[in-house]
Amino acid sequence: MSTVEDAETLLARMTLGEKALLLQRVARDLGDAYPGIDVLDGVSGGQACVARTRVPVWTLEHARRLGATEVDILRAYPGLRAEDLANAWAYVRAHRDEIDEQIRANEAA
Repeated sequence: MSTVEDAETLLARMTLGEKALLLQRVARDLGDAYPGIDVLDGVSGGQACVARTRVPVWTLEHARRLGATEVDILRAYPGLRAEDLANAWAYVRAHRDEIDEQIRANEAA
């Protein structure tokens, strides 16, 4: 049984009050989460990447700053979708300093 299936089983047994409390805790835990963007230890040095890929968000933003259009980026990364770019741009807006630093570090390397 998967973790999600285990959670569904537990949810079925919970009172509304318990579910509300759980929802509060989950919302607090997801406070800095971005749909379609993963930050995983051991993947791209723990940098933010497009989900299902190992494409770092900073790489996409760097390409955009160098003048690449979204069409250019999607052609260069055929596994990406327009939705992935929208998610990446949202992450960049919220984490500008982090992305700027990653671009600087990789330019210097």
